Amino acid sequence: MVAKKDGNRISDVKTAGSGRGVTLKELADAVGLTPGTLSVVLNNTHRASTIPEETKERIFKAAKDLNYRPNYFARSLRANRSFTIGVIAAELSDGYCAMILNGIESGSTEQGYFYLNTSHLHREDLLKHNSQMLIQRQVEGIITIDTPIRFECDLPIVSIAGHEEIEGVTNVILNHQTAAEIGIEHLYSLGHRKIAVIKGQDFSSDTKIRWETIVQAARDRGIGIDEKLVVELEGINPSPEVGYVAARKLLANKRDFTAIFAFNDISAIGAIRALQEAGLRVPEDVSVLGFDDIYIAPYFQPSLTTIRQPLFEMGKLSAQTLLRNLSKIENKEEIPKIEMVEPELIVRNSTAKVNNSKS
Repeated sequence: MVAKKDGNRISDVKTAGSGRGVTLKELADAVGLTPGTLSVVLNNTHRASTIPEETKERIFKAAKDLNYRPNYFARSLRANRSFTIGVIAAELSDGYCAMILNGIESGSTEQGYFYLNTSHLHREDLLKHNSQMLIQRQVEGIITIDTPIRFECDLPIVSIAGHEEIEGVTNVILNHQTAAEIGIEHLYSLGHRKIAVIKGQDFSSDTKIRWETIVQAARDRGIGIDEKLVVELEGINPSPEVGYVAARKLLANKRDFTAIFAFNDISAIGAIRALQEAGLRVPEDVSVLGFDDIYIAPYFQPSLTTIRQPLFEMGKLSAQTLLRNLSKIENKEEIPKIEMVEPELIVRNSTAKVNNSKS
């Protein structure tokens, strides 16, 4: 059925091929507007803000009622663009990566873009192969998540958790100095001086800077980090098991500690399990501080005190930045090198005042 405007109403008339949706021109005829106006609204371009809300609602309702499906292939041919971006992640797992991908999807779809995502599982051969596959599929730019730029690419890149200054790359990063300060200060204010640290794997982009800022924040408060109270996550398994194993190593060192500052929430959750199995209570005997604030953090038992990275917002910002950079490059404008976001301390039930009998 095709709807045609009849006064202020839309009346249905039959068309040949009754199973198909209408074209953009047929939809425009139905609502009495130009195809260009409909394109602006349906693709949510920057000009959409100039269209009255009543008109936009009428367009969206007609598109739904008449089963309008945009022909992205034809749109791409007309514009000589793919309207697609590529995303390369270290691994696609729950938590950190999933929250960022949700943000990327939000930021790209609001501009009428689609995204293709892949992971390299920390294998350089797979990173090289997958990046080239995305380029061959004519993505207009690439977003990397916790991934070193070790592949050839002439496209604009936005690197989430990227810490290298590379021409043509914008790094979206957390203010790690602030993150370390608020984390250490929280534990310090609760009386903790014997703080164990679970470092990230050596392949993680954030491991080095997070460790360095934690050490500095502790030193500024007169706390020395005992090397026997430092363990590093091992392996690529993105589950709490790596934190569980790390915490068991801490316990095996037979050094007293009253708190653990974990590399991320996943490892913090694993560490809590190891502590509980060893007969220690969290937070009564040992406080545990995580990092990220993933979806499960408030619902774990005990609920996890953590340093929140605005992961969804970082993903959305990265997509918005990449699409802005495409426009800047076309206009021969300089693209930003860094987009920094701020952390937040989220206090829940896994941290408490130090147990004086253990301090």
